[in-house]
Amino acid sequence: MTRVLVTGAAGFIGSHLVDVLLARGDDVVGIDNFDAFYARSVKEANLEGAMAAPGFEFREIDIVDVGSLVESLTPDTVIVHLAAKAGVRPSLEDPIGYVRANVTGTAALAEAAHRAGVTRLVFGSSSSVYGDDTKAPFSEDAVAIHPVSPYAATKRSGELMLEALAPIWNLRCAALRFFTVIGPRQRPDLAVHKFTRLMLAGEPLTLFGDGTQSRDYTYWEDIVDGVLRAIRWTEDAPVGVEYFNLGDARPVPLTELVDTIAAALGTTPIIEWHPMQPGDVQHTFADLTKSNQVLGYQPTTALAEGVQNFVQWYRDIHDHER
Repeated sequence: MTRVLVTGAAGFIGSHLVDVLLARGDDVVGIDNFDAFYARSVKEANLEGAMAAPGFEFREIDIVDVGSLVESLTPDTVIVHLAAKAGVRPSLEDPIGYVRANVTGTAALAEAAHRAGVTRLVFGSSSSVYGDDTKAPFSEDAVAIHPVSPYAATKRSGELMLEALAPIWNLRCAALRFFTVIGPRQRPDLAVHKFTRLMLAGEPLTLFGDGTQSRDYTYWEDIVDGVLRAIRWTEDAPVGVEYFNLGDARPVPLTELVDTIAAALGTTPIIEWHPMQPGDVQHTFADLTKSNQVLGYQPTTALAEGVQNFVQWYRDIHDHER
């Protein structure tokens, strides 16, 4: 049994991780501040099962509140840091808010870990750190110094903050670069969720670019499996930061994603094309060599299955609301 503190516990990935940790018998402390990026009620629903489970404690805490973070930790805790302001395009409107949550928040959590005697930390980073000039497939040894959005810059800054602090405070860190995550509980602003909602309403999809841009869509169960493997890896890891890609290693063009969702829904999409947006990258593509060799990570869920699972979840919750 492990004691795990999960920041961002009420979010998409965080809540799934909490459920899996509890199911395997771990003690879990969940932290979230219910950021207003989307409805609090959605996040509370994500945690509904966990809140009734033994072994779970929830604390509503701002990620920069070092004192409250210290109170939530014991020396044997493993931290999984998923709390962040997410989204490329929204970060263009609020770079200061993104820096506070994603950079200052990461520094605050590292300081709390140091004060509490914690040495194991798993950091949820992002494929966005690779920018638009990294050779595909993206390898963890890429320099990653040309982010194209404030969100990407804050995620890379969080990584570098841990690089600076880990050797001083004896932190053993796994920085996991998540590629676009899909599945039930996905944030309402993300493509699969948004496109599903619009198609079912008979409303047009606003697509940017020419449809050839692609993303490495990864199902939440594969991501959580990678996180669990990283937690285990930190037991005997050296002091410092190691980077791991968690993706599917199969880039999917935007038009294929739309067709896959439409097939799952049994509908025909209405599409309106617009120019590429600032901050968007053309492609993402994970090189999984290191993650497979070191963590044993191997994704298993195909896009069509992941989309179908999301669509079923979406229909279920909206049928229940009726």
